[in-house]
Amino acid sequence: MWFKISIAMLAFAANSVLCRLALAEQQIDPMSFSLLRVGSGAVALGLLYVLFQVQHPLQFQWKSALSLTIYILGFSLAYLYIDAGVGALLLFGAVQITMISYAVWQGERMTWPRWTGLGCALLGMCLLLLPEADAPTFKYALMMLVAGIAWGFYSILAKNMQHALTATLSNFLFGLPLVAMLFLWHLPDSFISLNGVVLAVLSGALASGGAYVLWYSIVKKIDGITASTVQLSVPSLAILGGVIFLGEQLTWLMLFASLIVLCGILMVILAKPRV
Repeated sequence: MWFKISIAMLAFAANSVLCRLALAEQQIDPMSFSLLRVGSGAVALGLLYVLFQVQHPLQFQWKSALSLTIYILGFSLAYLYIDAGVGALLLFGAVQITMISYAVWQGERMTWPRWTGLGCALLGMCLLLLPEADAPTFKYALMMLVAGIAWGFYSILAKNMQHALTATLSNFLFGLPLVAMLFLWHLPDSFISLNGVVLAVLSGALASGGAYVLWYSIVKKIDGITASTVQLSVPSLAILGGVIFLGEQLTWLMLFASLIVLCGILMVILAKPRV
């Protein structure tokens, strides 16, 4: 079980590195990357669906598919100007805040340690967005936050998935024409290289499609606190990947802000809700 979880988290972090490597190095434009990512993910999942002779029918849920599409587009556009580690931190911070806010809206009562943790996480994100801190511009940081909110809703809706493979395949198939329409709208600005295609396909087929199925096949077998906590490893893994593969620089402020965000999220997750 823990081996599968580790593979899923590494895949999530790899998505950040692959996207940043493809876009920041001008290997491909964001819309082409998104289209290839969704298309290759759909193809890979379709092959698995056929090879394993899955009997469960496809279930199209437009809310899940729309959330996935918004996440993928925001994710790709934001990584034009955001480092892999910072992007992952903003993304998963927004995911946690979205899921916590939804729980509160649904009537779950929060303890003071959880409110304190949420405040710390917001403070850390604000530090990351300070212009003098070599942080991402507000526009692209906002895109990443929107992507995180969309992924948060996708994760919430995923709790109702009856079959991980068919549900994920359905969402990719539903999202494909949406991304294709936006791609055609931006067609004059598109550019593609072979390296860009390879990176997009790796992101879509392995780090997205395959990883999402793997994650949702195990997330219901572990408790919610464990499921949330293990995802906190993704920003750290992405920062490490950015340093190793992209030559990105670590700053003391980035480390300090990251520590505040991670400690805040940990406080929210580990604090027991009020009965």
